[in-house]
Amino acid sequence: MAEGAVIDAVRRGDAEAVRRLLEAGADPESADARGVPALCLAIAAFDEPVASTLTEGGADPERLLPDGTTPLLRAVDCGTVSVVLAVLPGLGEHLGETERAELLARARHWHEAGVVTELRRRTGDLGPPCRIRVRDGDWWTDYDEITLGGLTVRDGHAAVLSNLERWFGQRQSVDELLGRALAHPDPEHADWSEAVGVLADRTDEETWAAAARLRSHPEPLHRMFAADVLRGIVQREAVADARPVVFEPRAPEIFLPWAVGETDPAVLRPVLRALSESGSPDPRVEAVALSYVTHPDAEVRHSAASVLQRSEGSFSLAALRALFVLTRDPDSDVRAHACSLLAGHQGHAQDITDVLAERLGDEDQMVRIWAVYGLAERDDPRCLEGNEHEGPVDWRSWPSTHLVDASWQYRRRMGGGAGSGGPQAVPDARP
Repeated sequence: MAEGAVIDAVRRGDAEAVRRLLEAGADPESADARGVPALCLAIAAFDEPVASTLTEGGADPERLLPDGTTPLLRAVDCGTVSVVLAVLPGLGEHLGETERAELLARARHWHEAGVVTELRRRTGDLGPPCRIRVRDGDWWTDYDEITLGGLTVRDGHAAVLSNLERWFGQRQSVDELLGRALAHPDPEHADWSEAVGVLADRTDEETWAAAARLRSHPEPLHRMFAADVLRGIVQREAVADARPVVFEPRAPEIFLPWAVGETDPAVLRPVLRALSESGSPDPRVEAVALSYVTHPDAEVRHSAASVLQRSEGSFSLAALRALFVLTRDPDSDVRAHACSLLAGHQGHAQDITDVLAERLGDEDQMVRIWAVYGLAERDDPRCLEGNEHEGPVDWRSWPSTHLVDASWQYRRRMGGGAGSGGPQAVPDARP
């Protein structure tokens, strides 16, 4: 009975129920009626939380299965980094060289052969594959999920290979990892983002220099990859308290002239984001940002707005005027971002409230919400009027409610209580 309960919980994707059952004595090696172990079911479903719970609860990732594979090998086959990590305790420190070589070879084979080719070889199906885009929400990476001949895998085998090499202490060149990223030339895809992550984690001179050399490459995708890697190195260094700060001071030297000369919008976006994160006091940074607030690409304008921030919550008069213009931008994301930056401005600027009040009737809900928030933060009573027009809010989609609660908090501060005037909640949606 307990084994059946484990299998049912695995199929539901209920990691907490699996944990409770294991703690109560259920067998972590429970199998379904066909003899498929619970861990393999979780792997086949790309369910990292359940797979991790089973492994932590005693399921053996190296258990030899009737087809000669193991759950760990099947995790590599599934092509999802988070699932491999879930069934590889201690990043494989316990594995011998033979076992490590087998995992690396398997990931490399999938990557080099291609998912569709390998699925055809395994199934004999020559028909068209079914392909859908999916997101690994915890890792913020995308995959193509491909089904052919009754088998379904994801196409992140290059990402799996890159991480296995990192975990096993093998170092690949920037050019090798760039080649893997270019197989899926999309910063959201796992093959790209994991190649960037592996390089960014090194935070060493060799990697920095090799990535910096790509700034002048004639191909935009190479320059975009370089921007992502250099930006990643600076970010990793910022959170690694034990390491000396080496690369962060160099960021403006790299990204400022790059932002001035870059012509491709797809490359310019990460360059501007990196320049924004550098926090450089160089006055040329603001000048560059101001030059891009009218750029034809909306994402460039969005990134330029962030660069205008001189320090946390502080803008110059010229930057404020640029943000005022961006609150009327044709793109709703740009308008919302400009309103959010104005809402966070810490200095005194009398015109901010009037500019935000203009957006209370905006067609986009997020713009209206940011406008109400900014007015409430400045104790402007127009936030109450604006709150009436925010529209229904599904509270379940807001991990933090301070933004949509702003007018309520204003009413409290003014001594009016919080009884009415709050956001219109979707019925029965608020916990």
